[in-house]
Amino acid sequence: MVTTPKPTTPVPATPVVLDPTGADHHTEHQLLRSHGAAVLVDVLGVPAWSISDPVLLKELLTSPRVSKDGPAHWPSFEQVVQTWPLSLWIGVSNMFTAYGANHRRLRQLVAPAFTARRIAGLTTVVEDLVTAILDDLDALPAGAVVDLREHLAYPLPIAVIGHLMGVPDDQRTAFRSTVDGVFDTTLTTAQQAANTKVLYGMLDELIEARREHPGEDLTSLLIATRDEDGDDRGDGDGLSGAELRDTLLLMISAGYETTVNVIDQAISLLLCHRDQLRLVQSGGASWGNVVEETLRLEPAVKHLPLRYAITDIELPDGQTIVRGDAILASYAAANRHPRWHGDTADAFDVRRPSKDHLAFGHGVHFCLGAPLARIEVATSLRLLFTRFPRLELACEAAELVPLPSLISNGHTALPVRLNPVST
Repeated sequence: MVTTPKPTTPVPATPVVLDPTGADHHTEHQLLRSHGAAVLVDVLGVPAWSISDPVLLKELLTSPRVSKDGPAHWPSFEQVVQTWPLSLWIGVSNMFTAYGANHRRLRQLVAPAFTARRIAGLTTVVEDLVTAILDDLDALPAGAVVDLREHLAYPLPIAVIGHLMGVPDDQRTAFRSTVDGVFDTTLTTAQQAANTKVLYGMLDELIEARREHPGEDLTSLLIATRDEDGDDRGDGDGLSGAELRDTLLLMISAGYETTVNVIDQAISLLLCHRDQLRLVQSGGASWGNVVEETLRLEPAVKHLPLRYAITDIELPDGQTIVRGDAILASYAAANRHPRWHGDTADAFDVRRPSKDHLAFGHGVHFCLGAPLARIEVATSLRLLFTRFPRLELACEAAELVPLPSLISNGHTALPVRLNPVST
């Protein structure tokens, strides 16, 4: 059992209801931490244990006592999956929800696409894409206001994941809008179901197109693995039809939305902390330092649903996560825990000695695409601030509106002036 600090406020009699809009997530995360290492929360009507202490969270993320396989280890799964707006997060058949040997099988099928050599080979692709985007922005008149979430943070990850997955150019905008819906926790169950139907329709079209015209992309590779195996999860080791489709869903959504948010957050943090930007521009810190501190302070994902207790788990404060209880990994709250980063945990400091974080998860479910995301964000920042060194926000920091989500952590827009007019 890990040792964790005692709660600073009493354990609430009823679950803490998480705000689906994420309007004031920093205050909410502080509240979660005040109740100790773990506290029961209400996630759109579903009870779960929010884990905000980094030590306990790391232990549970690597423990065989905790599973991501809802049908196998969550007694409420069949009931919840029918009515919960976030049912797609728990009902997919891919490595995101797999456990044990099944998870290893699915991860091994995808891992070859993310080798160090292949990711390094994408560096030039990323630089060329960012340069082309900035060329277009550079043509705007001096003083013009532009939304960098819309015109940089969005198009780059969409283009990179499209390149990697073989998504045709004319389908990328449609994928973007439907993936956005997956992360929107203000949608009703009916609206999410409709969004999921559209998304699966596009995935089926992509599979059919790549099956007829295969290429060097990951989609073609997974289709070949699926077709050559020839069984629909009988006793073979390949992908079932559902696993193929849901694996593509995971790769496209995880490789897109999260990177958009980190680019968005990194730019906004630098523009709101000009002293930190000057440090980087003068060589006092690297763009890699900015990426890691952004991932720590404003991770792309605030909470990640769901995991499940396979056995009773006793907590240091006397509470027990009972076998079959749902568990919510509260990454953003853990990243700012004073136990981990001291009294300055809420500060943006690109020269912080330790920028350790859980933004990409921990343990066997650690994000395969983390190296690629880091390249995309660092390249975007380096080229953006080199091209537009006087870049500034076109609104007050307090006017930046958070995305309507308790999962996704970004802004609805990031208005800036690329070339402010001198006065």
